[in-house]
Amino acid sequence: MPDRVLIANRGEIAVRIAGTLARVGTESVAVCAPEDLGAPHARAADRAVALRTDGTSSPYLDLEQLVDVARDTGCDAVHPGYGFLAERADAARAFEAAGITWIGPGSDAIDLLGDKIRSKETAADAGVPVVPGLQGADVDEAAVRAFADDAGLPLLLKASAGGGGKGMRRVDDAGAIRGAVEAARREAQAAFGRGELLVERLVDPARHVEVQIAADAHGTVVAIGERECSLQRRHQKLLEESPAVCLTDAERTALHGAAVRLATAAGYRNLGTVEFLLDVSGTVGADGARPFYFLEMNARLQVEHPVTELVHGLDLVELQLRIADGERIDAEALSAPAVGHAIEARITAERIAGATGTDGTFVPARFLPAIGPVVAYREPSGPGVRVDSGIEEGTVVTTAFDPMLMKVIATGRDRAQALARLDRALADLVVLGVETNAGFLRRLTAREEVVADRPTTTLVERLLARPDDAASLSAEPVDDRDRALRSLVVERHAVLAAEAGAGAFAAVDSWRSGAAGWTPLDLLDPDDAAVTVRARATADGVVVLVGDERQGEAAGPAAPIVPDPARTLARDGDRWWLHTDGGTWSWRDAPEATGGPGATAGGLEAQLPGVVLAVRAAVGDRVGAGGVVLVVESMKMEMDVTAPHAGTVTAIDVAVGDPVARGQVLAAVEEDEA
Repeated sequence: MPDRVLIANRGEIAVRIAGTLARVGTESVAVCAPEDLGAPHARAADRAVALRTDGTSSPYLDLEQLVDVARDTGCDAVHPGYGFLAERADAARAFEAAGITWIGPGSDAIDLLGDKIRSKETAADAGVPVVPGLQGADVDEAAVRAFADDAGLPLLLKASAGGGGKGMRRVDDAGAIRGAVEAARREAQAAFGRGELLVERLVDPARHVEVQIAADAHGTVVAIGERECSLQRRHQKLLEESPAVCLTDAERTALHGAAVRLATAAGYRNLGTVEFLLDVSGTVGADGARPFYFLEMNARLQVEHPVTELVHGLDLVELQLRIADGERIDAEALSAPAVGHAIEARITAERIAGATGTDGTFVPARFLPAIGPVVAYREPSGPGVRVDSGIEEGTVVTTAFDPMLMKVIATGRDRAQALARLDRALADLVVLGVETNAGFLRRLTAREEVVADRPTTTLVERLLARPDDAASLSAEPVDDRDRALRSLVVERHAVLAAEAGAGAFAAVDSWRSGAAGWTPLDLLDPDDAAVTVRARATADGVVVLVGDERQGEAAGPAAPIVPDPARTLARDGDRWWLHTDGGTWSWRDAPEATGGPGATAGGLEAQLPGVVLAVRAAVGDRVGAGGVVLVVESMKMEMDVTAPHAGTVTAIDVAVGDPVARGQVLAAVEEDEA
């Protein structure tokens, strides 16, 4: 075992690595950017070192500085976690040249497997099935069109140099090829410093199944079970589980064998994951197994590694340490069948914009990066529940890093029990001050397609494209919302009443005990949709009417509501947050109309903070409804800013590279006259 390890990462994975190092008696050194001073991962380690920054790039990517920190603190090994340096061959070489052990695969394997083209060729040579496609530096618009003419649509464009969904675009229509190639190249260049693409025939319907492998320096390579990762959005995994109960014995044997052959052919060492697409269109081979195709191999620890740990009784970080230290692995023990079932939910900072437009027409739900301070936080607990987190109360979530905040993992004797425990854990998770996808994941896992284990890689996208399904997934039912709104108003009244102090005439929003009148409150939800409530304090509590609700003989008297002792309430400025009954909600007081720039007719506002990536139109241009005017990037996501109606662009107020705040007016489109 190494004596002291530098953890060259941040957030939940750095906390998780520090925990294993402490358990095995190895000292740990954390690094932190200026905005991470005092963060949980810095306190989880035995020592933390502040990184210098020039303000132009993340110090977590400053390889020279990180090597210096490792050398200066006497580290004899470095763990890169995932993301940042984890799949950079130059990082592995730099630490090794400094005499510091790289806890992961060697630089040659990283080079080979980090290139989708070379890794695909290696897989084919090893007898692993690959998806038909084109690859190379000359995969441009013309080449993609020619391939589409031959193979048909849909197609999938991928960045050759990396993974994680960056530089990946699905193409369903020939007219979208040019834009898809441009966007894929731009994303690939920004994320990996290389713009080469490959194009493949899209396997659909398919399931995404990956095999965990371990390989030591003595030539032993073994498959440690597999994971099902089909529930995705924009090629980003949402939930992962192990084992993949969709597999037959023949399919499991074939997938594990293919993964071992590829790792052996690549000269792989340490832990890695070989990812496959399983064709579930109905075709079955002579051996009774459905076709599968190599997707990619990730030369690092995976985000979803906890589900493998829990069903195989392992600590994969400890296994990485032992392999890096030259130990032999026990192939028989590691290849033992899984026991029970585990499911992981990735909790990300995301604001889910509603699935209906202001005029009632369908608008696809949008997942926008969310930011803000965590003003209240509580992790779920109980039998079969594990939380890997990198946040706490007081953490400020920004757009500087990946939006994943934590992982909630549940285990059970079978898949049904694991799902039930995951639902309960997500309901008990409290994160106030920044919006998350926890509610969305609860609604997704409750769907019959998921409960019955029938997900595909395109299921979520298909559901979000259908009005009824999109509406039910993107937001809680209206009745639940109104019940939460009433509770929020009551809780708010109790807090403000306490702040106002005692006294018969202590005024709180004009509410006075015994007053006959109603006090109207105009509130805005996170999408700035307005709702009016009327409240009246009584001796028994507060009566709250939402919207057009009426109280009278026909409707019956509205019952007073009293504060809920199980709720969690928090305030951030003018926004009130409430967690109760398994849901998280927030509203703020509607400001009076100011006539400011946001009120400009046809004004296009930024729906998220970020940086202007592209300007697609100029003043005077005619655009159709939904036409892209600008592109904003935030948390590594590209978001189109589109015209709300057909008309003429009358203003462009930003340029490429400009930082923008949420709600900032970026451009204006004057609507065509009827």
